[in-house]
Amino acid sequence: MTQETALAAEGLGLRYGRRQRRWALRECDLTLPAGRICALVGPNGAGKSTLLALAAGLLRPTEGTLTAPGRERLAYVAQDKPLHPRLTVADTLRMGRELNPGRWDEAAARRIMADEVDPQALVHELSGGRRTRVALALALGKRPELLLLDEPMADLDPLARHQLMGLLMADAAERGTTVVMSSHILTELEGACDHLLLLAGGRIRLAGEVDDLLAAHTLLTGPVADLAPHTVIDTRTTGRQLTALVRREGPVEGPWQATAPSLEDLLLAHLRTLEGAAA
Repeated sequence: MTQETALAAEGLGLRYGRRQRRWALRECDLTLPAGRICALVGPNGAGKSTLLALAAGLLRPTEGTLTAPGRERLAYVAQDKPLHPRLTVADTLRMGRELNPGRWDEAAARRIMADEVDPQALVHELSGGRRTRVALALALGKRPELLLLDEPMADLDPLARHQLMGLLMADAAERGTTVVMSSHILTELEGACDHLLLLAGGRIRLAGEVDDLLAAHTLLTGPVADLAPHTVIDTRTTGRQLTALVRREGPVEGPWQATAPSLEDLLLAHLRTLEGAAA
């Protein structure tokens, strides 16, 4: 892995279950440039949490390789926010400071906490949203080069989600932190992420810069007709009206209304296609 690459995998695979007969990931290849805000998306069971846990060094691959920064240079926030329940919030942050000497950023941690969390409260007394704030404060306070977030905002109300997302993105931009964030809330990713990894069936199915991927696709609406020579990703028909997402192969000609897709349009179309192929 070079200084320009934050995370890389080649032929990555992980088996699990009784006698390790099932694959959570298999033949998974990716290269994530440093400094990107990366959306990791895919259906339930696609392997997103497994990939993040492998990147964090919490699991060992069955096959292939995965290269990531050392644990002292990355931070990982899991879905269940596994904090010590009997510690106070203040003790939790003190533990983070003592375990990361020379790297700890108290100001960053306190920005995430804001005035929302009582430092003397026990962790097990906190609501899900406040536990999320503490977990994110620990992660940002570490000043990681690579920040791995597994459904980080699921416990937050929309306003808190918007505020924390803004803080995370501003901090990442200031420090050049690479962020990989999984989320089922597609609108949460729109405008925040500049790189995309679409995972399905344990493999990367779509990857690249968001702007490049959007520019390569067009949303077409019009009468049912031949879409050649374009590569059709997904179509929906209502009566005689067709809506299709295509990967363009030259200029768009014919009785079509062509519009630029949103990130949500792009992801839903590819996910529907993958679901249909699996069925």
